[in-house]
Amino acid sequence: MGKIIALANQKGGVGKTTTTINLAASLATLEKKVLVIDADPQANASSGLGVDLKKVDCSLYECIIDHADIRNAIYTTDIEGLEIVASHIDLVGAEIEMLNMDHRERVLKNLLSTIRNEYDYILIDCSPSLGLITVNALTAADSVIIPVQCEYFALEGISKLLNTIRIIKSKLNPKLEIEGFLLTMYNAHLRLANQIYDEVKRHFQELVFKTVIQRNVKLGEAPSHGIPVILYDAESTGAKNHLSLAKEIISREKKE
Repeated sequence: MGKIIALANQKGGVGKTTTTINLAASLATLEKKVLVIDADPQANASSGLGVDLKKVDCSLYECIIDHADIRNAIYTTDIEGLEIVASHIDLVGAEIEMLNMDHRERVLKNLLSTIRNEYDYILIDCSPSLGLITVNALTAADSVIIPVQCEYFALEGISKLLNTIRIIKSKLNPKLEIEGFLLTMYNAHLRLANQIYDEVKRHFQELVFKTVIQRNVKLGEAPSHGIPVILYDAESTGAKNHLSLAKEIISREKKE
């Protein structure tokens, strides 16, 4: 049975989408079958994995609102074993349309239950908010990765996210665990980055991934070409960091 991991942080610009597409590509490179769910109306994960958004007939929006078959929203990518459920700007309005639905927090969980056995990992790229779609993602997930940017306000807002996770755990998804805090945009030469690393480590100890994602130009360039960094420049720091993260996640699974 596939493991469902949500990547969430209501703070924007922390590297959620970058981590989602590059972790997914790295897991697929390590011969895992991976599905990305683009649950962000900006659809950056979709375009970052080469989906032509103008040609998307069926997206996560149609699956949630029109009860379309989720298989019709799955698109292939340039990496073997990696597929994506595309997003659409219409997803912005989905939260309002979902308000009258029965069990509205469990719509995504029910959608994924039909296909989770076909994948080793399903990664959900959440939007930078704690709205109903993100609640759906956390209700559907087995665990959550929280990317934390190595910058001044890094820990701001994390208590709100942790509180949301606690509520979801108590009311909707008792099995939800924190997979780990992932430090992103790390620059070893900056004293501030090291201070934040130490602070996150002090707060969350074993929950912090050993792998850190360093600042890397290639990591920023790859999405404009519609490919993950491992295809853009496999020797880049960004590619190596995400491969290391994928191996860390796989090795944790083996220990459990």
